[in-house]
Amino acid sequence: MNPTLVIYLLRHGQTEGAKKVYKGHIDVPLSKEGEAQVEKVAHFLKEHVKKYELKPEIVYSSPLKRALTSGEILSRTLSLKLKAEEILKERSFGKWEGLGINEIISLYPEDFERWRQNPVRFSPPEGESTLEVSKRAKEALKKIIKTHKNSQIFITAHGGINRVILCNLLGMPLENIFRIEQDFACVNIIEFYESEPVIKLINGVFWKNEYF
Repeated sequence: MNPTLVIYLLRHGQTEGAKKVYKGHIDVPLSKEGEAQVEKVAHFLKEHVKKYELKPEIVYSSPLKRALTSGEILSRTLSLKLKAEEILKERSFGKWEGLGINEIISLYPEDFERWRQNPVRFSPPEGESTLEVSKRAKEALKKIIKTHKNSQIFITAHGGINRVILCNLLGMPLENIFRIEQDFACVNIIEFYESEPVIKLINGVFWKNEYF
Protein backbone atom coordinates (compact mmCIF):
# COMPACT_ATOMS: atom_id res chain seq x y z
CA MET A 1 0.00 0.00 0.00
CA ASN A 2 1.44 3.33 -1.07
CA PRO A 3 1.17 6.45 1.10
CA THR A 4 -1.33 9.08 0.01
CA LEU A 5 1.12 11.85 0.96
CA VAL A 6 4.77 12.09 1.99
CA ILE A 7 6.05 15.17 3.80
CA TYR A 8 9.75 15.99 4.03
CA LEU A 9 9.93 18.33 7.02
CA LEU A 10 13.20 20.25 7.32
CA ARG A 11 14.68 22.57 9.88
CA HIS A 12 16.53 25.61 8.51
CA GLY A 13 20.33 25.70 8.40
CA GLN A 14 22.62 27.28 10.95
CA THR A 15 22.03 30.98 11.56
CA GLU A 16 24.34 33.94 12.06
CA GLY A 17 25.33 34.72 15.64
CA ALA A 18 26.74 32.06 17.96
CA LYS A 19 25.05 33.35 21.11
CA LYS A 20 22.39 30.96 22.41
CA VAL A 21 19.26 33.06 22.77
CA TYR A 22 15.54 32.56 22.15
CA LYS A 23 15.19 33.78 18.55
CA GLY A 24 11.51 33.11 17.93
CA HIS A 25 10.33 35.73 15.44
CA ILE A 26 13.66 37.61 15.32
CA ASP A 27 14.44 37.52 11.61
CA VAL A 28 18.06 36.33 11.61
CA PRO A 29 19.60 35.13 8.32
CA LEU A 30 21.43 31.90 7.61
CA SER A 31 25.18 31.90 8.08
CA LYS A 32 27.43 30.86 5.19
CA GLU A 33 27.82 27.51 6.93
CA GLY A 34 24.04 27.24 7.20
CA GLU A 35 23.62 27.87 3.48
CA ALA A 36 26.22 25.18 2.73
CA GLN A 37 24.37 22.72 4.99
CA VAL A 38 21.10 23.27 3.14
CA GLU A 39 22.81 23.07 -0.27
CA LYS A 40 24.17 19.62 0.64
CA VAL A 41 20.78 18.45 1.87
CA ALA A 42 19.04 19.82 -1.23
CA HIS A 43 21.37 17.88 -3.54
CA PHE A 44 20.94 14.75 -1.43
CA LEU A 45 17.17 15.08 -1.76
CA LYS A 46 17.46 15.74 -5.50
CA GLU A 47 19.21 12.37 -5.88
CA HIS A 48 16.58 10.77 -3.62
CA VAL A 49 13.78 12.12 -5.82
CA LYS A 50 15.54 10.87 -8.97
CA LYS A 51 16.32 7.42 -7.52
CA TYR A 52 12.75 6.73 -6.44
CA GLU A 53 11.15 8.49 -9.42
CA LEU A 54 9.18 10.82 -7.18
CA LYS A 55 7.12 13.74 -8.40
CA PRO A 56 7.08 16.30 -5.57
CA GLU A 57 4.72 19.25 -5.94
CA ILE A 58 5.88 22.18 -3.85
CA VAL A 59 8.07 23.58 -1.08
CA TYR A 60 6.25 25.30 1.78
CA SER A 61 8.24 27.55 4.09
CA SER A 62 8.00 29.76 7.10
CA PRO A 63 8.42 33.39 5.95
CA LEU A 64 11.26 34.04 8.42
CA LYS A 65 14.57 34.53 6.57
CA ARG A 66 16.39 31.52 7.99
CA ALA A 67 13.66 29.15 6.83
CA LEU A 68 12.75 31.03 3.64
CA THR A 69 16.34 31.06 2.38
CA SER A 70 16.50 27.33 3.12
CA GLY A 71 13.28 26.90 1.15
CA GLU A 72 14.66 28.95 -1.75
CA ILE A 73 17.74 26.73 -1.95
CA LEU A 74 15.59 23.61 -1.89
CA SER A 75 13.04 24.87 -4.43
CA ARG A 76 15.78 26.01 -6.82
CA THR A 77 17.63 22.69 -6.60
CA LEU A 78 14.46 20.63 -7.07
CA SER A 79 12.85 23.03 -9.59
CA LEU A 80 9.74 23.41 -7.43
CA LYS A 81 7.43 26.28 -6.59
CA LEU A 82 8.03 27.91 -3.18
CA LYS A 83 5.17 29.18 -1.03
CA ALA A 84 5.63 31.03 2.28
CA GLU A 85 3.07 30.32 5.00
CA GLU A 86 2.74 32.51 8.13
CA ILE A 87 1.31 29.53 10.00
CA LEU A 88 4.73 27.79 9.80
CA LYS A 89 6.59 30.49 11.74
CA GLU A 90 8.63 29.60 14.79
CA ARG A 91 7.08 30.02 18.21
CA SER A 92 6.98 33.65 19.37
CA PHE A 93 8.79 34.19 22.66
CA GLY A 94 7.58 37.80 22.94
CA LYS A 95 9.70 39.85 25.34
CA TRP A 96 12.03 36.91 25.88
CA GLU A 97 13.32 37.04 22.31
CA GLY A 98 17.00 37.90 22.08
CA LEU A 99 17.61 36.76 25.66
CA GLY A 100 19.51 33.75 26.96
CA ILE A 101 18.20 31.51 29.70
CA ASN A 102 20.20 33.21 32.48
CA GLU A 103 18.98 36.64 31.38
CA ILE A 104 15.37 35.40 31.45
CA ILE A 105 15.82 33.99 34.96
CA SER A 106 17.28 37.32 36.09
CA LEU A 107 14.77 39.64 34.37
CA TYR A 108 11.61 37.52 34.62
CA PRO A 109 12.08 35.22 37.64
CA GLU A 110 8.35 34.80 38.39
CA ASP A 111 7.44 34.16 34.75
CA PHE A 112 10.29 31.70 34.42
CA GLU A 113 9.04 29.75 37.43
CA ARG A 114 5.52 29.69 35.96
CA TRP A 115 6.98 28.36 32.71
CA ARG A 116 8.91 25.68 34.58
CA GLN A 117 5.76 24.61 36.41
CA ASN A 118 3.51 24.63 33.32
CA PRO A 119 5.65 24.49 30.14
CA VAL A 120 2.76 23.69 27.79
CA ARG A 121 0.21 26.34 28.72
CA PHE A 122 2.46 29.19 29.85
CA SER A 123 3.24 31.92 27.32
CA PRO A 124 6.08 34.45 27.77
CA PRO A 125 4.97 38.11 27.92
CA GLU A 126 3.55 38.96 24.46
CA GLY A 127 4.53 35.49 23.21
CA GLU A 128 2.93 32.12 22.47
CA SER A 129 2.45 29.02 24.58
CA THR A 130 3.44 25.58 23.32
CA LEU A 131 -0.27 24.76 23.22
CA GLU A 132 -0.96 27.73 20.93
CA VAL A 133 1.85 26.64 18.61
CA SER A 134 0.39 23.13 18.62
CA LYS A 135 -3.00 24.43 17.49
CA ARG A 136 -1.59 26.28 14.48
CA ALA A 137 0.71 23.36 13.64
CA LYS A 138 -2.32 21.07 13.49
CA GLU A 139 -4.13 23.62 11.33
CA ALA A 140 -1.16 23.80 8.94
CA LEU A 141 -0.97 20.02 8.54
CA LYS A 142 -4.72 19.69 8.09
CA LYS A 143 -4.61 22.25 5.27
CA ILE A 144 -1.66 20.53 3.57
CA ILE A 145 -3.16 17.03 3.81
CA LYS A 146 -6.42 18.30 2.35
CA THR A 147 -4.64 20.07 -0.54
CA HIS A 148 -2.22 17.35 -1.64
CA LYS A 149 -3.00 13.75 -2.56
CA ASN A 150 -0.75 11.01 -3.96
CA SER A 151 2.24 13.30 -3.89
CA GLN A 152 5.27 14.46 -1.96
CA ILE A 153 5.90 17.93 -0.54
CA PHE A 154 8.70 19.69 1.31
CA ILE A 155 8.46 22.04 4.29
CA THR A 156 11.27 24.25 5.62
CA ALA A 157 10.52 25.45 9.13
CA HIS A 158 12.01 25.65 12.62
CA GLY A 159 13.14 23.47 15.50
CA GLY A 160 10.31 24.48 17.80
CA ILE A 161 7.36 24.02 15.47
CA ASN A 162 8.92 20.85 13.97
CA ARG A 163 9.15 19.30 17.43
CA VAL A 164 5.51 20.15 18.10
CA ILE A 165 4.40 18.67 14.76
CA LEU A 166 6.31 15.44 15.40
CA CYS A 167 5.16 15.24 19.00
CA ASN A 168 1.53 15.52 17.90
CA LEU A 169 1.92 12.93 15.14
CA LEU A 170 3.59 10.48 17.53
CA GLY A 171 0.82 10.96 20.10
CA MET A 172 3.32 12.19 22.70
CA PRO A 173 2.45 14.73 25.42
CA LEU A 174 3.69 18.21 24.52
CA GLU A 175 5.74 18.22 27.72
CA ASN A 176 8.09 15.85 25.87
CA ILE A 177 8.93 18.02 22.86
CA PHE A 178 12.60 18.31 23.82
CA ARG A 179 12.98 14.55 23.67
CA ILE A 180 12.90 15.07 19.90
CA GLU A 181 16.19 16.36 18.48
CA GLN A 182 16.16 18.81 15.58
CA ASP A 183 19.64 19.69 14.35
CA PHE A 184 20.25 22.45 11.83
CA ALA A 185 19.20 21.42 8.30
CA CYS A 186 17.82 18.09 9.48
CA VAL A 187 15.20 16.10 7.55
CA ASN A 188 12.14 14.34 8.97
CA ILE A 189 10.06 12.08 6.73
CA ILE A 190 6.37 11.51 7.41
CA GLU A 191 4.15 9.23 5.35
CA PHE A 192 0.38 9.60 5.48
CA TYR A 193 -2.05 6.82 4.70
CA GLU A 194 -5.13 8.99 4.31
CA SER A 195 -5.04 10.80 7.68
CA GLU A 196 -2.90 8.21 9.50
CA PRO A 197 0.77 9.19 9.86
CA VAL A 198 3.81 6.92 9.92
CA ILE A 199 7.10 8.56 10.93
CA LYS A 200 9.84 7.14 8.69
CA LEU A 201 12.72 9.36 9.83
CA ILE A 202 13.46 11.91 12.55
CA ASN A 203 16.47 14.28 12.51
CA GLY A 204 18.28 12.91 9.48
CA VAL A 205 21.40 15.07 9.27
CA PHE A 206 22.44 14.42 5.68
CA TRP A 207 24.84 17.36 5.37
CA LYS A 208 27.39 15.79 7.73
CA ASN A 209 30.48 14.34 6.11
CA GLU A 210 29.58 10.70 6.80
CA TYR A 211 26.78 11.00 4.21
CA PHE A 212 29.05 12.32 1.44
